[in-house]
Amino acid sequence: MAKNQKNSSKYLTQAANPSESNHLEENYVSTQKFKSKNAKKSDEELHVSKINKPAKYKKDGNFLQKLLYRISRDDASGLAAQLAYYFLLALFPLLIFLLTLIPLFNIDQSTITDAISKNAPGDTAKTINGIVGDVMKNSSGGLLSFGIIAALWSASNGMTALMNAFNVAYEVEDNRNPIIAKLLSVLFTIIMTLVLVVTLALPVFGEQIGNLLFGKLGLESQFVWVFNLIKIVLPVLVTFVVFMTLYTLAPHVKLKLKSVLPGALFATIVWLGASALFGLYVSNFANYSKTYGSIGGVIVLMLWLYLTGFIIIIGAQINAIFHQNKTGKTSSKNN
Repeated sequence: MAKNQKNSSKYLTQAANPSESNHLEENYVSTQKFKSKNAKKSDEELHVSKINKPAKYKKDGNFLQKLLYRISRDDASGLAAQLAYYFLLALFPLLIFLLTLIPLFNIDQSTITDAISKNAPGDTAKTINGIVGDVMKNSSGGLLSFGIIAALWSASNGMTALMNAFNVAYEVEDNRNPIIAKLLSVLFTIIMTLVLVVTLALPVFGEQIGNLLFGKLGLESQFVWVFNLIKIVLPVLVTFVVFMTLYTLAPHVKLKLKSVLPGALFATIVWLGASALFGLYVSNFANYSKTYGSIGGVIVLMLWLYLTGFIIIIGAQINAIFHQNKTGKTSSKNN
């Protein structure tokens, strides 16, 4: 009876304060040596990767060698493919939940479709905008309806997959209660959705609010210049803030904002650059519509989501290297 009371008390404590439940105890996963094959050099070791293949670990290796080892050991490519699958399944429920919030901010549908057209590569924009049109047309407008709650719950699956990938990067066990972990993924999904809504609303209302505040001071012309600059750098700032938030809160490790700065900077710069280059490639060199017909947009979307997942995972691995070098809990010491 006492044991049941203790477990119940622990569960209630976690539910009441999920931030503490994230970091009750950090248990790191030991790395195993590969037994059926030996390394060719004395300063190298072969470790078992997540797909039971050898991953070359170089003792006292530089940062790039450590990163390449981690990408191989954790099967970053396979994790990125898994993330792309979950992102695709979560994308449309997320759009439904996002578009339910849009009327509250009085944002026109064209604002959303224009933002998607500017950022989504190739035929992906047409595919997503078609879904946006269908959702907006058939939306009942009920914020707390069962369908919207179910959409939010489904959309959180993508965040759950991301949390799992981050735990793999940090080599840490996730001993959180499944219900608590799911509620955290829902919370992160809501936060990311609100960030997107604010990003869409700022160009609509930001100028009006700024003119109202700065007009009384006679600084309207200066504000217009600053606001035009903000609109240019806003996508970069929002992307950076999103990555900083995810890298700090999603792993089952106690982290500070400054400790995830390298990975967030990497992910922001590389993701924006890669998305732009991928969009140019799809628009000018690859014609998926002619090859695959009507599903060409879906294939482009999957490739883009895969690229996004891979970049996010590398960012997490970069942060994990800095974190484990600082704490001394590296894979070589877990053998």
